[in-house]
Amino acid sequence: MRFERVLVVGAGQMGAGIAQVMAASGRTMLLHDAAPGAVERGLGGMAKSLEKLTAKGASHDPAEVLARVEPVDDLVDADLMVEAVVEDAEVKQDIFRRADLALGSEAILASNTSSIPIASLADVTGRPGRVIGMHFFNPVPVMSLVEVVRAPGTSDETVREIVELARELGKTPAEVNDFPGFVSNRILMPFINEAAYALRDGVAEAEAIDTIAQLGFNHPMGPLALADLIGLDTCVSIMEVLRDGLADEKYEPCPLLREHVAAGRLGRKAGQGFYSYL
Repeated sequence: MRFERVLVVGAGQMGAGIAQVMAASGRTMLLHDAAPGAVERGLGGMAKSLEKLTAKGASHDPAEVLARVEPVDDLVDADLMVEAVVEDAEVKQDIFRRADLALGSEAILASNTSSIPIASLADVTGRPGRVIGMHFFNPVPVMSLVEVVRAPGTSDETVREIVELARELGKTPAEVNDFPGFVSNRILMPFINEAAYALRDGVAEAEAIDTIAQLGFNHPMGPLALADLIGLDTCVSIMEVLRDGLADEKYEPCPLLREHVAAGRLGRKAGQGFYSYL
């Protein structure tokens, strides 16, 4: 089995989900988050997720999966690092600089970023050929897609290894080139943004907008509910990356999105977004 020791940096919703699927595949999982209490909260979320999956017939023993997850206080050596921290280029670059020193020269450094160019992370390391995007989707244990993002310097071998790993995890890899937002968010975020404009302009209420998307477009979730799940602050950050990276004002975040973020209405994680979760 390739990548027997995997370091996940970031124990939030995405990082904990990635750690869960890695551990469920039989790998030793090292989980790090600098925020106090974040790893403990991540482990708690994993336990709940595993219980739900078991109730639905999953064969994994939750206790065995959690036993493979080892909290670590800092970046440590591993075969693979998957970074899943806040969508901030400077924060991610700092992690990649430190990971370049902490992990062996053959280790792959991957990012779960949903929009930041992988080349900007590879450039701060001495191993651009071993840096790649591995963009999972939320909720990670359920969603099958992994967007595998090749930067200009990423080697064919690195792409091949990560594609194989995604398949071993039971995921479907889709290879894309390194552009702001990649494929998924270059399509999704303008969709969410236009839904926010439709709400702001009084075209329809949130429930009606989401119902139209669900039943008219056969989407499992409407764009406004999905934005709440992703986090409205994350949506704004991704839109800004698209706007700046593609030099196109059509990606400017809707004022209503900015309004919600400024007021702390970030979606599900805050208990309030386009909908209330209190």
